[in-house]
Amino acid sequence: MKKFGKQFNDLAKEQAKAFDKIAKKQSARINKQLADSLPDFTRLVPPIQIDHDLRTPIDILIKDSLPDFDALFPPLEIERETRKRLDKIINDSLPDFDALCRNVIQGQVEIALKKAQSSGKLPEFEIPDIPVSIPKLPVHGDFTYPAMRLSRLAKKNPLIIAETIKNNMPRSVFVDEMEIIPPGFLNFFSDSGHFAELEKRILVGWVDVIIDDFEQLLPLYIGEDKQAQVEFVSANPSGPITIGHTRNAVVGDAMARLLEAAGYTVQREYYYNNAGNQMIVLGKSLMLRYLQQLGDAIDFPDDYYQGDYLVEVAADLARQHGDGLRDSDWQRFKDVAETRMFAWINRSLAAIDIKHDDFYNETSLFESRKIWRVLDALRANGHIYESSHREGADAAEVADTKEKAYQPATWFRSTTFGDEKDRVMVKSDGAPTYTLPDIAYHCDKLKRGFDVAVNVLGADHFSQAAVVKYGLRALKLNPDPIHVIFIQMVRAVRRNKESGEHEAIKQSKRAGDFDTLDDLVAMTSADAVRYHMLARSPNSQLDFDVDQVVKQTNENPVYYIQNAYVRCAGIFREAEERGFDDDGADLNLLDAVELKFIRKSLELGNVIEQAVTNYEPHKIAFFAHELAAIFHPIYDQARVLHSEVPPGVAKARLRFYRAAAVVFHRILRLMGMTTPERM
Repeated sequence: MKKFGKQFNDLAKEQAKAFDKIAKKQSARINKQLADSLPDFTRLVPPIQIDHDLRTPIDILIKDSLPDFDALFPPLEIERETRKRLDKIINDSLPDFDALCRNVIQGQVEIALKKAQSSGKLPEFEIPDIPVSIPKLPVHGDFTYPAMRLSRLAKKNPLIIAETIKNNMPRSVFVDEMEIIPPGFLNFFSDSGHFAELEKRILVGWVDVIIDDFEQLLPLYIGEDKQAQVEFVSANPSGPITIGHTRNAVVGDAMARLLEAAGYTVQREYYYNNAGNQMIVLGKSLMLRYLQQLGDAIDFPDDYYQGDYLVEVAADLARQHGDGLRDSDWQRFKDVAETRMFAWINRSLAAIDIKHDDFYNETSLFESRKIWRVLDALRANGHIYESSHREGADAAEVADTKEKAYQPATWFRSTTFGDEKDRVMVKSDGAPTYTLPDIAYHCDKLKRGFDVAVNVLGADHFSQAAVVKYGLRALKLNPDPIHVIFIQMVRAVRRNKESGEHEAIKQSKRAGDFDTLDDLVAMTSADAVRYHMLARSPNSQLDFDVDQVVKQTNENPVYYIQNAYVRCAGIFREAEERGFDDDGADLNLLDAVELKFIRKSLELGNVIEQAVTNYEPHKIAFFAHELAAIFHPIYDQARVLHSEVPPGVAKARLRFYRAAAVVFHRILRLMGMTTPERM
């Protein structure tokens, strides 16, 4: 009963969220009749009818909490603001199923007590508020009332009081049996048969709703009229997208898609630095590769970028310019390399359906002097000091700085906000550390007005992310909109053909020993990359097995999930070839096996909400696999175009598979994956 109660409650909430979709098909009035009147609960789940004895206690329980449902059937499209208001009314007012049962039984116990008092079976006394609760042991029923707590007021044996209540209880759909146990508990056992029928009717009604909603299936309004930003990838343009950056890209884009599904307007941002030593080395590396292309004997330093990708760029420059760039400095080559690397990065990301809306250059923070204004503000707030060592340093540390003749640096007193040690903001040579521009960048984010700002960062940025929030607090800014998803290490592995053991593929831009995102896609597929990079918690290290992810078996979750959609598409093709359709399908002919899938599908809204609320985009990948595991046995059992399947049942099942295809299409697109018609 308790398990079913949770299912019923979930279904009722989901039904309520989507009733406006159903309302669009009806005719009546909305804009002039939205009022605070009592609804008939039957109308919350059209086209379902509910027995009168069930409807009555529910109506009593939710009296004055919902609008007249007659007002929810407009002759025209429901206005956006009205729809939002209706969703909020329903979401805020539908009770928890267990609470509904407890409250109804509680009210009926009070009715029984008053009836017993009026008949003289019990003396007159003010009935105290003694709650009906759930017993600790299932053997004692679904709900229990402690009648012995009335013995002092009634001046009777608790067992007699319990018996009196039992004999005066009104008939209730919520109670099938009652029993009395010492020292005076009145236990209630509920018959879920009424609710099982109601559940079936709700699920049947959902099939058409799913089909009609299509890509907007189970919309949420958590982020309605709110702005969100997801900053992800953010790799400097010194080389192609590596495997580590790929996981960051997939997690970030999935988070953005889920935020959009929750109603947010989302901006995808790429933050990068095209200055600093990395880019200087990149420019000098390309310059030397260019001179090699001209035939110069060059001793190429080991700490320069070794990858063949720069050799290819250098060859292009030699073909285009001959020796015309021989006298150019490293800056010219840095600009060329940056342009080529960004073009490559964007192509690689586009291959797995990822595109950024904005590219934010860290250099702009220096050019606009935003970093120095942030430093001045921190100083004005009393959180900056100049010293050759941090405040609170022990004697040995102070002596060491004196011995090495360290010059004073500019420190942020971050320990004021809970940091383990103060941080250097500007080194003694006048160059800022990463901390200062990072704080300035996040100040800019907050000033741009994002309600939610998600950063996807490597796990090695954990301390730095905390320091940024300390800096924002020191500037008297609220860091709450900023949320960080930390990505653990990922490595690509493949089986050694000789030893049979899995071996890691090395990743280093400078050494050139890495597989790029392009390599992964070429070895597997874009969908395989997207799913497997998402399918584990970002907090877990990941081995990307390039041998496993290309298998076309149920062991490969990519194949397993996509094949569910492919199977639906195959049914539709065959039905079309035979001239068979689902027009006029009687969905009441669906069996429990198909409705089990629909019930599971309705959890999608909750999955999206949890993923968005907790910043856990991998939850959608987990759910996709769970849903596929329910679907495939149904496909094997519930045939459509089979000689032994009655036409009516075949139509109902074809309609079911149309709804299943919509669900898988929605989930696959939330993960950034394709929906192939064939495999």
